[in-house]
Formats: sequence, structure tokens, C-alpha cells
Amino acid sequence: MSDGSTERVWDVVVVGAGPAGSAAALSALRTRPAARVLLLDRASFPRDKPCGDGVAPHALDVLADLGLPGLVDDHRPVSRLHLQVDGTPGGGRDQLHVSGDMRRPARVVPRAVLDARVRAGAVAAGAVPGLRTVRTIDVGADGVVLDAGPQQLHARVVVAADGARSVLRRALGHHRNASGHLALALRGYAPVRDDLADEQRIVFADDDRPAYAWSFPVGDGRANVGYGEVLRVDRPPTREHLLRRLEDLLPGTTVGGEGWRGHHLPLSSRRPRPDEGRVLLVGDALSLINPMTGEGIYYAVLSGACAGAAAVGTADAGATYRRLLRRRLGRHLGHTTALSTVTARVPGLLPAGVAAAAADPGVFDDLVDLGLGRGLLTGRTLSGVARAVVRMDVLRRS
Repeated sequence: MSDGSTERVWDVVVVGAGPAGSAAALSALRTRPAARVLLLDRASFPRDKPCGDGVAPHALDVLADLGLPGLVDDHRPVSRLHLQVDGTPGGGRDQLHVSGDMRRPARVVPRAVLDARVRAGAVAAGAVPGLRTVRTIDVGADGVVLDAGPQQLHARVVVAADGARSVLRRALGHHRNASGHLALALRGYAPVRDDLADEQRIVFADDDRPAYAWSFPVGDGRANVGYGEVLRVDRPPTREHLLRRLEDLLPGTTVGGEGWRGHHLPLSSRRPRPDEGRVLLVGDALSLINPMTGEGIYYAVLSGACAGAAAVGTADAGATYRRLLRRRLGRHLGHTTALSTVTARVPGLLPAGVAAAAADPGVFDDLVDLGLGRGLLTGRTLSGVARAVVRMDVLRRS
């Protein structure tokens, strides 16, 4: 069957059919149902994508607004979240932890399932699927030409949803995130540890670099487990190192594990400024990854929704997209960047945050929202962390 990609000019060509790209296609078609939208990917679906698989309710809200309500209702909601800060192995420092029910439950959905469903929704809405690899682009005053072999493709606007290693991002002159703003994570699936079957657990390593391990129950006897840390040029981690650190922080979770895959996380603490031209970067291609938690699915679908609406809603797609994204995420991204910067520079601030959340359920709720996609550093949270810092200093001196 022809994918229709030899059409003369497309209103929108979306490169990458994951959640960000498929959300962009859905949004464009909801904004202008007659728009000609081509949805490209180099992979056939369903396909695996290394990720933590945690889907925040914020992301499901965006997908519902795009016409996909109840998309993953067949996956068990998980309300319980356990946050923990652990010192370096053998360091002798007590663990700090907090557990609580989130205001709204999350779901753990393998990306092979989630991505295929969102893409299917976009195709059902009218997006034309194409199996292509985009190699280069040429942006002109009147449109964009893509070299996607065997034919060139022509578009009025292109949405670049081609991930952390985005070809289109590099073509626009945006280079890879600098050291300290790019993380590497290793993910696998393993039999869920008995005490982790009903909760999501994140354990932060309180050592010389931002790092954390996680265990998220899938609901079928398995857990998505993994470990990630911020990269530094002088010490690139090995697979063995990542697995060892996961086992250090969450003992027993690697037993019986399979499907281990690594992936880069371009953190939002160093992201390119969205161009005001005809190529709109979304999701991982725009470095929209929460620098504290690694959350990216909400950012992906939200930025895709903004880009799709901008691509067909106005003559100046780039400027419109920048305004929409700033309105929806600007303050939040500023707060997460500030938090990650200060946490990396001030020893003890991360444990103080967990201690504050343990002392005040309101702080717990605020921190969860900040980590999942759209929360802000509230006065209540700042005051609670300040009090925890004072208490912990007193304890250390006593």
C-alpha cells in the first residue's frame, strides 16, 4: 500500500511517530481537519522504546483533549509513590524516605503499547503514515524540503519529533547537550519485588553526581526497573556500572531482568530556544526531560499538541509555537532548572526536600507535581525545605 508520501506539498510533515509526533499530528487535524498531515517514522509499530514507562495523569489529560480519552484505562492505576535518598554504599548515613498517595494515580504502560495506540489514534484521525528515514532538510522561505528517500518531500511546516539524537535538531545547528545536562539511563523488565508490587519507587543516590534508580510495576508480575545518571565527559559509565548501581540502590530488582536497553536523556536544564521558523522541535528533540525525575512523556505530548496547533493555525507557525510553549511550560521549566542547579551545587538539599515532604503532605504533593510535569516551587515547599535544612544541620552538630 502506498503511504501517499509522494503528494506534492504537505501542510505538515511530522518526523517521528512517538507520543510527541503523534500528538502533533492529532492536534493539527483537530485544529484544521482538512489539513494534509504526513506522519513519518523509520520504525514499524509496535516497537519498543527504552523508558521508565510511567505515564502521569497530566499526559493522559492532553491525549484526552486530543480525542483519545481512556487510552490506557486497561492498565492498572498506581497511586502509591515512595521517594528515597540513599547515601553511597557503605557510607553509613541513614536513608531518608517518604511514601504517600499521589493526588491522581499514574499508570505504567510499556512504550510498545502506548506509542502504538497514540499513533493509531493519529492515523484514525486522518494522518497519513509513512515508513521513512529523514536524512537532511532544506528550509526555505516558502517551505521545507526533506530528503527522506527515495523521493524528496515538501512541507509548509515540519514538526521534528525524532528524539534525543534528533537529526533535524542537528540540521538546525543545535548541538548535543553539554556535559552536566545529558543523562544516560539503562532500563529492563524483571519480576517485581514483592514489596514493590503496588507502588512506584524512586531512589536518589546522594553522591557526587545526580543519579537515581526506579522500579515501576507494570501490573503483570513484572516491573520496569532502571538506573540513570548525569553524564560527565571524564567518566562515561559502562553497562556494568549502571547495572551495579541499580542493584546498589534497589537490591534484588535486577534478578531475572531482561530487555536491558540504554537511552540518553537530554535534560531541559539545557535546551535550545525554539526557532521561529518552519521546523518545530518537540519532546526529546527539544530537550524536554525533567532534570530531577527524567519525566518526558507529558512534555512530549504537550509540546506536540502546541506544535500541531501552531503548524496549521497561523501563518507564523514558529512564533506561535514559542508563545504556546512558553505559556504552558515556561514557569515550570524555569523552576525545575533552578531546582536541579541548586540541588547539584548544595550538598544535603535533596535529602532536605525528602525530609520536608515526609513532614508535610502538602510539600509531598507539590514535589510530585513538580516532578511529573507542570508544578512549581511553592512557598510552602520552600519554607518546608528551609526548615528541614535547619533541623538536619542541628542533628549533624549534635
